[in-house]
Amino acid sequence: MSALRAVEIIEKKRDGKRLSAEEIAFFVDGFTRGEIPDYQMSAFLMAVLLRGMDPRETTELTMAMVRSGERLDLSEFGRVVDKHSTGGVGDKTTLIVAPLVAACGLPVGKMSGRGLGFSGGTLDKLESIPGYRVQLTTAEFLSQLRQIGIVVAGQTKDLAPADGAMYALRDVTGTVPSIPLIASSVMSKKIAGGAHAVVLDVKVGRGAFMKDLPSARRLARLMVQIGKLASVEVVAELTDMDQPLGRAVGNALEVAEAIATLRGEGPADLVALTIAAGSEMLLVGERARAARQARGMIERAIADRTGLAKFRELVAAQGGDARCVDDTQRFPRAKRIREIRAPRAGYVADLAADEIGRASVRLGAGREKKGDPIDHATGIVLHAKVGARVAKGDVLAEVHSDDRPDDDEAFALAAKAFRLSPRRVRPRRLMLGRVA
Repeated sequence: MSALRAVEIIEKKRDGKRLSAEEIAFFVDGFTRGEIPDYQMSAFLMAVLLRGMDPRETTELTMAMVRSGERLDLSEFGRVVDKHSTGGVGDKTTLIVAPLVAACGLPVGKMSGRGLGFSGGTLDKLESIPGYRVQLTTAEFLSQLRQIGIVVAGQTKDLAPADGAMYALRDVTGTVPSIPLIASSVMSKKIAGGAHAVVLDVKVGRGAFMKDLPSARRLARLMVQIGKLASVEVVAELTDMDQPLGRAVGNALEVAEAIATLRGEGPADLVALTIAAGSEMLLVGERARAARQARGMIERAIADRTGLAKFRELVAAQGGDARCVDDTQRFPRAKRIREIRAPRAGYVADLAADEIGRASVRLGAGREKKGDPIDHATGIVLHAKVGARVAKGDVLAEVHSDDRPDDDEAFALAAKAFRLSPRRVRPRRLMLGRVA
């Protein structure tokens, strides 16, 4: 391996040639140790973006990233299942699915991330609960998983550190939208985290990384192939992200909606995705033998509120104020609420997820760049989704703001997201496909 040179590996990929496992391992290991500088890794990432990688190369890249740090051994917990979303506007599904699945007896040890751009982060949402601690040591993570069967925390710095360093470069070098790089980033964290099976929610549309169904299907198939080559079972659901998921967009607002859903009071699309993802987790986790049985288990955990009780237990275990679960008025609240009203009667024909997402960032609910502070109180609550009939003057959305300089721009962006039609419009289809 000492005869290998970083520049020759970059040139080989630049010219569209296939890299060997040895070359990929050399490059990732050298970068992790600081022997290969940022500028050469940046060139490598751009070469991958432009020339691509085949499934075997992508798997080798994934496993090299896994080997850059520790790999959790969760065998004492039986079959461990993880769930991952590629990110979207209003996607708070993890906050609902994780406690429901744990309440059904399948341990859920989830390492989540922060939001960037208009893709909200689970950790940012959880931090809107006063006192909730997202950074746990590996020992604390395992101890809590043993005691209550659920953890939702940040990735430890010892798990796939190469991924964290590579993602920071991708974010500033225009190399985020690469299917091999997205797939290896997601799967390296899941494999390093000890998962035996992974349920993926691959978002499709304007509010997602994957803008169209063919590219989303390619990403899903690649992650399924990586899983197979790495002996991890992977199931991917393809779901719509042309309009936001649920009604709440923003951190505290989304946690409150997640709690309402655990009480059985959630919006229809969020409930449908919750049941689909939860059922898949129970099936691949071998807690249920058939789809109907799995669905019934998730529905019961909502109806009898055992999922809600598990969420309360999770919050308390990680230092959060569990009283917020019973009284969402305790969450941070914005200084003012402005209403977007329908200029005329009609049907909601379009609700652009990207415009709503950008508006939420302007309000302070998201980040323009890594490290930006988050305003947990701000966001948008949608009162009408695609297909809904509205009268002139009906409230389309509420904009929750905290007197920031960009508030007027945010309000205009959110209003622009709605398009009305005089003719009846069908609601959007949420579930677009499945890859297993």
